[in-house]
Amino acid sequence: MTLNELKYIIAVAKERHFRKASETCFVSQPTLSVAIKKLEEELGVILFERRKQDVLITPVGKKIIQIAEEIIERSQDIKQIAKTELGELTSELKIGAIHTIGPYLLPKLIPAFHQKVPNVPLIIEENYTHVLAEKLQTGELDMVILSLPFDEPNIETFELYEEPFKLIIPKQHPLNDSTQEIFLKKIENETILLLGAGHCFRDQVVEAFPNLMHLNYQSDRLQKTFEGSSLETIRYMVASGAGISIFPCSSLSERDEALFTVKELNPPVPTRKVALAWRKSFPRKEILERFKQSLLEIKLNCTIQTNSSKV
Repeated sequence: MTLNELKYIIAVAKERHFRKASETCFVSQPTLSVAIKKLEEELGVILFERRKQDVLITPVGKKIIQIAEEIIERSQDIKQIAKTELGELTSELKIGAIHTIGPYLLPKLIPAFHQKVPNVPLIIEENYTHVLAEKLQTGELDMVILSLPFDEPNIETFELYEEPFKLIIPKQHPLNDSTQEIFLKKIENETILLLGAGHCFRDQVVEAFPNLMHLNYQSDRLQKTFEGSSLETIRYMVASGAGISIFPCSSLSERDEALFTVKELNPPVPTRKVALAWRKSFPRKEILERFKQSLLEIKLNCTIQTNSSKV
């Protein structure tokens, strides 16, 4: 039994497809298939039922794959401990962030962190929450920055800040004449531009404004066919007059004043909490503390620091 074989069965379990799993493992499909067959023969059990369209994990396979994931994670920790022995403050740090946080936090975080730890390269990945969670668990990422709730086994979180949602509308929109907070009733017939499926901020907006989303989807307006791939895409769609949107406050800045108008929503204003997350077994405690300190020193637009830890 080898670590590579364990990586192969984890990949097949994730992809539910031998060819796709071989591609993610950077080996040929025959190499992966032979290795898994060898492991099954060694163990005397069947891990996967091969079907035409996909792969079914057997009950015993699920138990073995769960342990395999733990072993791979611990093997990453072994490598990290060795790196730490050579110099905790010199080896790279692999950071993940969700798409609606990364572009606005990272430009301030990177210089702040490098002032404290100038010799640690940062390897950064932006992705969806579920992808970051998986990579954090397997050791492909050391820490991730995302919005709560984030309930994962063997993971610790540290709340960084809370931020309100704000309404953005085109410059020529009639609501520009209003000096007061905007009530839901005033925008229920508007085209609401949303992030696409998979973005947790989209889910938070839908949860905060279920009636608004329900009303909008009943129409034949643009929202029915358009969902933005990023906040930056939606930012310029709003500026062009295609519709209105709801943004996290930290993503807005003075540069937007020329593009659209930012309006306060009527209380209670929905918010989101942003946190840093890492594995409980992460061995580089000093670098973790310095990273947290760097995050706490950053000032983002209209956010409130919470600074509380959770296990």
